[in-house]
Amino acid sequence: MAIAEDDVEKVRSLAVLSDVVSPYVQLRRTGRNQMGLCPFHSERSGSFSVNDETGRYMCFGCGAKGDVFNFVQQIEHVDFVGAIEKLAGKYGVELRYTSGANTGERKHRKELQELMERAVEWYHQRLLESPDAREAREYLRSRGLAGDVARNFRLGWAPDDWDALSKALGAPAAMLNEVGLGFLNKANRVQDSFRARIMFPIFDENGNAVAFGGRVLPGSTDPAKYKNSIETPIYTKSRTLYGLNWAKGNVVKLDRIIVCEGYTDVIGFHRSGEVTAVATCGTALTEEHVKLMKRYARNVVLAFDADSAGQGAAEKFYAWEKKYDVSVSVAQFPEGQDPGELAQNQPDALTQAVASAMPFLGFRLKRLFDANPARNPEARSHLASKAMDIVNEHPDANVRRLYAGEVASHTGLPAAELVRVAERGGKGAMVTLAPVQNATDGAGFVAIALLIHEWDLIAPWLIEELFPDEPSREAFRALADHDGNVHESLQHVAGPAADIIERASVYDGDADPEVESRALIAAAVRRELAQRRTVASVEQVQQDRQVRIALEDLNKPDKSSAAKLQLLQWLAAIGEGNE
Repeated sequence: MAIAEDDVEKVRSLAVLSDVVSPYVQLRRTGRNQMGLCPFHSERSGSFSVNDETGRYMCFGCGAKGDVFNFVQQIEHVDFVGAIEKLAGKYGVELRYTSGANTGERKHRKELQELMERAVEWYHQRLLESPDAREAREYLRSRGLAGDVARNFRLGWAPDDWDALSKALGAPAAMLNEVGLGFLNKANRVQDSFRARIMFPIFDENGNAVAFGGRVLPGSTDPAKYKNSIETPIYTKSRTLYGLNWAKGNVVKLDRIIVCEGYTDVIGFHRSGEVTAVATCGTALTEEHVKLMKRYARNVVLAFDADSAGQGAAEKFYAWEKKYDVSVSVAQFPEGQDPGELAQNQPDALTQAVASAMPFLGFRLKRLFDANPARNPEARSHLASKAMDIVNEHPDANVRRLYAGEVASHTGLPAAELVRVAERGGKGAMVTLAPVQNATDGAGFVAIALLIHEWDLIAPWLIEELFPDEPSREAFRALADHDGNVHESLQHVAGPAADIIERASVYDGDADPEVESRALIAAAVRRELAQRRTVASVEQVQQDRQVRIALEDLNKPDKSSAAKLQLLQWLAAIGEGNE
């Protein structure tokens, strides 16, 4: 699908890069740039650079780079059109679509999301105002979920009617069925999917309404305590985290995300000030969830019973830690209490549980030790064997060795022997990843940067022959052909040349265009003179002598401009002769 080019440029002109980046990265100004911790990889010192003048960003650690559209694509995992649409919504630009097979599909998705938004508001107003929702309001009040909490999380009430929502929305039966709000019953009449339930609307990370979770009131004869939306074109459970739309800003700031089991757990955490909580939507934690969370934070705190997933979950967690460079820990709560209950009775306990969260392996060992007292030698031996089975599931040999020491300390067995067990039992070894290499700042890099940032002051004094390597020449040609416009230039280069332009677009040095142009010209002239091995003619000798005089004049204020022009003409003539 294509969006009218004028609309794309309108969005680009309105979108201030730092404004788009700042919800995900805490930026601080350094000269003409703004710097922060890269949202695309884990780092302790900020190497993520944003330049509003050029509209480009670049991480000098992992190499992530691009313009405002690229940033939205990378951070939100959407395609180019999706990025434009998201920014267009932010800046109030109405887009015109020209052609393409996906136009209808995108339009239909938007219609489905709008229908879900209407349903959210209808259920919400029903909870706040309708007499039939009185019992629901009383229940929520008893759980501390009334008033501002209900409004902030847009809780709702689905009345115990056959088709109240369907009639209110007035949407086609096919659309209601497609998003799981209604269905055709045996009498071929539209019937509401949710009845007599407190409604928890589910939004995607961008705040679009996509689904619902409905809870029955106490005393209901319905055996299903919770009923969740079916998967639809706008809702995939394995890729959706309840509450991420509210939490993501704080998740980025704190580099931590808390994963719960239910909607009320998330609300409880938020009420207690732990505003980085999210929940899976009626499904186990998946790799897609981890990929989604890694876009916002490296540290994942599990706020549910991690042992309930069984031994098989451990291998997945360890693989995800390694693959996505995340750290998984487990929060421990007082026996028999969930986050929703603690939020109402002991809110400080939630904060303490998160603060004292244990690494996943350490948590599993503690659970094992707490449940199996080592009262005699036989019990200690059996416990050590079970503990080492757990330890040896971890793929990192060094981690296994360290935990083997803890098992030895707890059971009284010789540490050296358990360490040998750990060394034998590992499933993998540590892998050292080579650091991402930055594009080389070759000769002329600063001049290329100034060509972007100070075009008028340096462009008249630059020609292709000043740059000694092909990537720099290619970068210069692209910028020269497009008057220093980074976005247009990057459409015509790739590889090292593109890297040079990307790095130059966020260059924050304090270089003088006059000094840089003189230095670059002088270096190119000396390079050319040094390559002469034979004297071709008297004319050449005389010409070279004039060139050397001009080289000396470069640093004389009254002669510098004339000398630069003479030397540039000489270099250009040599370049034409070599073609």
